[in-house]
Amino acid sequence: MGIIVQKFGGTSVGSIERIQHVAETVTKSYKEGNQVVTVVSAMGHHTDELVSLAAQISPQNSKRELDMLLTTGEQVSISLLAMAIQAKGFKAISLTGWQAGIQTESVHGNARIETIHTDRIQQLLDEGYIVIVAGFQGLSDNNEITTLGRGGSDTTAVALAAALNAERCDIYTDVLGVYTTDPRVEPNASKLSHVSYDEMLELAALGAAVLHPRAVEFAKNYNLIIQVRSSQHDEIGTFIGEETQMEQQSVVRGIAFESNVTRMTLNGLNNHVDLLPKIFTLLASEGIDVDIIIQSVTSDNLVNLSFSIKSENMMEAITVLESKKEFLGYRSFDFESELAKVSIVGSGMVSNPGVAAKMFKFLAESEIPVKMVSTSEIKVSTVVPKSKLQEAVHALHKGYELDRINDEVVVEN
Repeated sequence: MGIIVQKFGGTSVGSIERIQHVAETVTKSYKEGNQVVTVVSAMGHHTDELVSLAAQISPQNSKRELDMLLTTGEQVSISLLAMAIQAKGFKAISLTGWQAGIQTESVHGNARIETIHTDRIQQLLDEGYIVIVAGFQGLSDNNEITTLGRGGSDTTAVALAAALNAERCDIYTDVLGVYTTDPRVEPNASKLSHVSYDEMLELAALGAAVLHPRAVEFAKNYNLIIQVRSSQHDEIGTFIGEETQMEQQSVVRGIAFESNVTRMTLNGLNNHVDLLPKIFTLLASEGIDVDIIIQSVTSDNLVNLSFSIKSENMMEAITVLESKKEFLGYRSFDFESELAKVSIVGSGMVSNPGVAAKMFKFLAESEIPVKMVSTSEIKVSTVVPKSKLQEAVHALHKGYELDRINDEVVVEN
């Protein structure tokens, strides 16, 4: 018997009816001869409701107490699912993250998994139990309950699969798999049968919400196959793993986007070697993530520096830049909101020159201005007006013929 780890998100367990449907899926895998570990998120929007309750107490609550509160959401889901499976005549047991042996670093709100003690889970599997584990949570060295941050249930599932040497990890979602882009924005989006780890890492980091980047990182490190599939339809999804037969794939495999981007520009900075570390260390200390960076030197040897951030961090960025104007030494700064980031991704881009040129051509033909550009070996990102986002996605999807993608790449573990 092989071990299969399954993960079901909040939408999949959002009602008693859906929990019973999940129980049917889980027991089907068990009846096929597998040992089954199932990771579950909190029901529907339950985590958001708990956050709202905490905010009504105080806007500045202890992160420790927030972790204590938020982890109760998954405990509701795992116990109800265990009951539903037991009602079908199968042995099932629910375990919190700490009962499952998930040990994390001592960070509240966004902890990383350090190790998983699998003895208890393995013993329960050997005794014929279906094991239901709460996602998103663990226990630190000093016996404090921790959470893994948003999307942490994906990481829980992949980490468990790696620790248990599972055959694969199935991530059940409300879509059929990984698409060339969001079908809600581009109706002609195609489902991909296979995606490489590197491509999925880029897509996830650039805004594709199907899978958390940390989970993909974990899977790549342990060479673990992930399947992203629908919780409502019984069909094969998208497999994520090591890539072979690269030459057979399309150059561009997917389009990811983020809709709330702000560009900040500092003008008239002194051109010193410590300029960039000074600015970005300051922003990082305030929890502000910087994405695309563009630097130019003026004729009088001063520097103009532009960078993009998430719009939700705009006020914090403005506050820290204004308060540290003398320390940073800039003459003026300005910002532009209502922007979006659109990215093309594909590992075939490494050996195919001219991909970026085509991207700019497709956007220009649709009269979409490009504000900023960032590139890597397998992606090109552009910042465009937010009002042009859907038009940009459509132009690139059509231009690269992603509705007719030849998805013949094989992934192996």
